[in-house]
Amino acid sequence: MNVMIVDDDREIVDSIAIFLEAEGYGVFKAYNGIDALELLTENEIHLMLLDIMMPKLDGIKTLMKLRETKNIPVILISAKSEDADKIFGLTAGADDYITKPFNPSELVARVKSQLRRYTQLGAMEKKAGKITIEGLEIDTEAKTVTVDGEPVRLTPIEYKILELLCRNRGRVFSSEDIYRNVWNEESAVGDSTIAVHVRHIREKIEINPKEPRYLKVVWGIGYKIV
Repeated sequence: MNVMIVDDDREIVDSIAIFLEAEGYGVFKAYNGIDALELLTENEIHLMLLDIMMPKLDGIKTLMKLRETKNIPVILISAKSEDADKIFGLTAGADDYITKPFNPSELVARVKSQLRRYTQLGAMEKKAGKITIEGLEIDTEAKTVTVDGEPVRLTPIEYKILELLCRNRGRVFSSEDIYRNVWNEESAVGDSTIAVHVRHIREKIEINPKEPRYLKVVWGIGYKIV
């Protein structure tokens, strides 16, 4: 299993690497978000340890960019310990959050826990051209959706919204985020327009849309796939 450590403090990166390599993990190092994203496209990375305060591209922006295409576990590392910072990081798509200074043994334990969840519990089953979340399956090549083996008919916009949310399982997307990613431009529609699309998706993929299994509303913030 390969872990990427991203922090502009090279001493911290090197010290974390020592503990992870001792546990048998392959280690990749990056010192800013831009380099991290480039490494991610060139190598198979299974988990990222990501510092928040970095030059060029900070940790939160790096995380949000990563979540457009990857669902690997991400553990944020920060000197900030306030609850608001943790909540913001987790809402942006992080899987865990640890504050500096940290106990190396605790960090390694968290890495093991996240990798175990990702690989054994099937956070997202990976297949060529497919995204599978329990009974929901998207064929990204054929642009088709099935739920418990039954085909689901979605409009092109509904499909794009669902694929976006499924590719970033657990991350909360605001209406503005959805519009920007699906329409590829700044928001020109109201929240109600996105809400209508989401409602239609729910009606098609959920057994009981009032008690959704997959597509959840995070009140006052947005939508996510769980």
